[in-house]
Amino acid sequence: MLVGDKIVLRKAGGWITWGGMVIALIVGGVAGAVLVAATRSTGNAGAPSASSTAGVSEASTASVCNATTVARKTLPSVVTISATNGSSGGTGSGEVIRENGYILTNNHVISIAAAPGGQVEVLFNDGGTVPATITGRDPKADLAVIKVDGQPPLPVIPFGSSKNVVVGEPVVALGAPLGLSNTVTSGIISALDRTIAVPGDKGQNALLVSALQTDAAINPGNSGGSLTNCAGQLVGVPSAGATIPSSESGGGSSGNIGLGFAIPVDVAKVISDQIIATGKVTHSYFGLSAMTVPSAEAAASGGQGGIYVASVVPGGPAAKAGIKEGDVITSLDGKPVTSTDDLAAVTLTKPPGETVTVEYTRNGQPASTKVTLGAAP
Repeated sequence: MLVGDKIVLRKAGGWITWGGMVIALIVGGVAGAVLVAATRSTGNAGAPSASSTAGVSEASTASVCNATTVARKTLPSVVTISATNGSSGGTGSGEVIRENGYILTNNHVISIAAAPGGQVEVLFNDGGTVPATITGRDPKADLAVIKVDGQPPLPVIPFGSSKNVVVGEPVVALGAPLGLSNTVTSGIISALDRTIAVPGDKGQNALLVSALQTDAAINPGNSGGSLTNCAGQLVGVPSAGATIPSSESGGGSSGNIGLGFAIPVDVAKVISDQIIATGKVTHSYFGLSAMTVPSAEAAASGGQGGIYVASVVPGGPAAKAGIKEGDVITSLDGKPVTSTDDLAAVTLTKPPGETVTVEYTRNGQPASTKVTLGAAP
């Protein structure tokens, strides 16, 4: 969150102000990207857990990937996307996920073309350009699928698993930063489990849930492209990068500063599969509205913070589980809750019908219940 001339990072322990140099986040999809609203780390973001290290390939233990090998294997599946509507437009990236023409990208890359009169065009690695149609979009998760028709079977990018990614693992980013197609950069995974709020459709924020943080260069135009492991498997979809505002960098753009964020492929696959199958995404919901309890207020009252339940939908999932207005939710499935982003993250990663254990306090007394998530209306 931007406060005055400083960035404030929300953490479980309170508010931490980054003084001195202001750091802004940009959506890395089109040239002339916009500021991100907030960034937060959830859980023990920097430390790999025992479960996260299981099954890691030998290639990921190297200090760097062989970028030449990865590029040769992966670039044929990576495309440059142009989205226009009238005199407005921009470029981003994407990757082929089905040989019959389905391409994964970010919603913000193609959202301008979703309005009447919009057009989407895809530039392939071999220089060929074809029109594309929008299959479906998920503005809440900043993901979209487009499709090209009339093509021979296309080279599909191999899918890895983001759950096996560890801090320090080398990665390669491929895409079209600033419209420069077939660009390859390399780096490492510098942190895990970031939750990043980025500007979405109609003034609403999208949420990058459990995002992978990398120092591989992510610039405007990289959005929707591929973040791969050393085996050339997709582990993330680059979606946002950090930059220093021009006022702090002598009047010019700072470019990449080594902080980029990618949507985990495990999240992207679930959403893209649903879009391809139905043309839309149905997220789950709790049936309540809430607000974050400021840490200062929580400390003053002797509480541990959480989110305050402002209202409950009658007959909704939360109401059926016994949650009432005025309760303070402190934990979801055993993970501490520090802001409403934690609630939103659950609705983006868990399907309707799944059960979530909710711990909360009522009149200062701890309680627990199980909420069966409903389908968002």
